[in-house]
Amino acid sequence: MIQKEIENFTKKFLQKIKNKKIHLVSHFDTDGVTSVAILSKTLSRLSKQFSIKIIKQLSEKEINSLPKDKVLILTDLGSGSLESLSKLKNEILIIDHHELTIKKSLKNIQILNPHLLEDYENLCSAELTYLISKQISNENRDLSYLAIIGMVGDTMEREINKTRNNIIKQANVKVKRGLLIYPSTRPLNKILEYSSRPFIPGVTGNSEGTYELLKEAGIEKIGKTFKSLIDLNKEEMKRLVTAVMLRLSSEEKASEYIGNLYLIKFFNKIEDARELSAIINACSRMNHPEIAFMMCIGNFNARKKAERIYFKYRQHIISGLKYIDQNHKIEGREYVIINAKDKIKDTLIGTMASILSFSSVYKEGTIIITMAYNENKIKISTRMAGRKSKSNRNLKNLLDSIIHIIGGISGGHQNAAGCTIDKTQEEEFIDLIKKKLDVEIVKV
Repeated sequence: MIQKEIENFTKKFLQKIKNKKIHLVSHFDTDGVTSVAILSKTLSRLSKQFSIKIIKQLSEKEINSLPKDKVLILTDLGSGSLESLSKLKNEILIIDHHELTIKKSLKNIQILNPHLLEDYENLCSAELTYLISKQISNENRDLSYLAIIGMVGDTMEREINKTRNNIIKQANVKVKRGLLIYPSTRPLNKILEYSSRPFIPGVTGNSEGTYELLKEAGIEKIGKTFKSLIDLNKEEMKRLVTAVMLRLSSEEKASEYIGNLYLIKFFNKIEDARELSAIINACSRMNHPEIAFMMCIGNFNARKKAERIYFKYRQHIISGLKYIDQNHKIEGREYVIINAKDKIKDTLIGTMASILSFSSVYKEGTIIITMAYNENKIKISTRMAGRKSKSNRNLKNLLDSIIHIIGGISGGHQNAAGCTIDKTQEEEFIDLIKKKLDVEIVKV
């Protein structure tokens, strides 16, 4: 049972940090930032002193640069680097939900990961961190909203298991059924124009197409602005869904884009958890994870800065999607390779892959491989197209097999994985992944 594991881990956690210096390390995505925000609030309430580092990737260089005289607490990363971490002399605590490279017990490492439990529940790192925080003190229930943002950030909101349902109740979240575009609290014309999930042909990035869609759905302005999504009645929501679906692939079902909107209280306002997740993610992708972190722990000035970064980020996304649409791609029977080189930021290339995987551009089961330069390295992200792809392919295993040949770092899951390679390996990587995928298709 997860609760028993939480109790055991929390006991070890409190023992390990007693009278010790603490260093927190977390991943820079929404789940990672909300996890470390929960942890920092929890440690502050225990009157503990600690340092924080939010990183893009736990590379060998990062591991070797970790302070030698502190207890290390890793959130939303570490499971893929257990062998390297075990060589350190530090006491290490890991709170993570990614697949593990090794599952044997390691002397200096305590790990909480759902993959190690017999009674598996798919929980993100922010949810796990919150459960530990609440186990430490019931006062920390007020941090539950951060677990909700992390959960939405890792797109786990469709799978409501028992533990997640309890967290949602504790967070006092308002849940409304509707079209899954965000922010549901802002004028409809703006959220449709910047919609990336789903990517709506002729509407995303097109203000004229947005007005045409709203006119078709019979949704008119109230004064100078349009209603927000959460203000639509059932009939208006139905017409909006119909208008959107007419612009998507005939293979896609309306049910894929209808779900729960999670509305939480943030800075004394009702906010859409999806938008907050997107703002946090944008800050990190634009190299400002510290601003996302400060926003999460309640800094109002950071919230204002984060909104400005988010606006720039959305412009980058739209221009990136236009670049992909208008430029050459390597297309196989059930895969596509998009090599953006230096035309799209490496921190955004994974987002591009995700957007395309949720769009109607590629049929379900297509492997989407995106690439972008980062100085003398190449960042590669892979996704499986479709919300409910039943493919037996494992993208993490696919990338691992190539990295084993040419070198680099890889990680991720079956349907979403990534790696980093040297720029000198660019052509070799493309040749290898094409051969592997072409052979798989022939076998099928």
